[in-house]
Amino acid sequence: MKWTEHKIVANGVPRWLQIAEILREAIEDGSFAVGQSIPTEAEINKAFDVSRTTTRAAMQKLVQDGLISRRAGLGSIVVDQKVDQPLHQIRSFSEDMESRGMTASYEVLSCGLTTATPEATHGLGLASGDRPFHIERLLKGNDRLIGYSQSFVRPDIFNAVAPPDASFLSQGSLYDWIAKELGIKINGGVEYIEAGLADAFLAKTLDVKEGDPVLVAHRTAQSEAGLPIEFAVITYRADRYRFRVEL
Repeated sequence: MKWTEHKIVANGVPRWLQIAEILREAIEDGSFAVGQSIPTEAEINKAFDVSRTTTRAAMQKLVQDGLISRRAGLGSIVVDQKVDQPLHQIRSFSEDMESRGMTASYEVLSCGLTTATPEATHGLGLASGDRPFHIERLLKGNDRLIGYSQSFVRPDIFNAVAPPDASFLSQGSLYDWIAKELGIKINGGVEYIEAGLADAFLAKTLDVKEGDPVLVAHRTAQSEAGLPIEFAVITYRADRYRFRVEL
């Protein structure tokens, strides 16, 4: 149904909120694509026979929800929607996407035993010479590129079990594999988040411009017993991902 075919009804819901929801549906179903202008205030006023004040309230709701950006000379533009990550818990990227009704997928750039970086050595409490299992992946939600991850898993948890191969890591959750194959459940840890700018490597990897803003998370994930299992550095496209604090 086209957005103009919807009707405002007297059901106790404010008219501005009904209009905001109609436009939200049109954005989410692709009627208005990313980068495209949505109807002007005058067009919305005419379509629903409402005042400018009502329409402006609806537009402001869409701005607050991160669906549109109002730009001088261009009107109201649909922006690429961001994925929220709550900050009160540590969970895998697969769980993060699933909780939002999205499908996670990965592109494995490399995996195997490697020399740990100083930061990973410290985060995992490794001894000099230890070679953790290293995974380098692109992270995608509904086939949209969202981030780039470097993960180091402490080597002593594998024992006689071979680490997951690239085939599994291209479609499965590392945390699920660790739980199923090693009997270790990730249920806590520490994560630090900071703003950054894409260098030449990240610009090419994340398909952004050099100097574009990114979000960088440094994570140490722990087992139920408090043993550091994984150290990861995850770089997210700032235009497609954000963190949410639940108080």
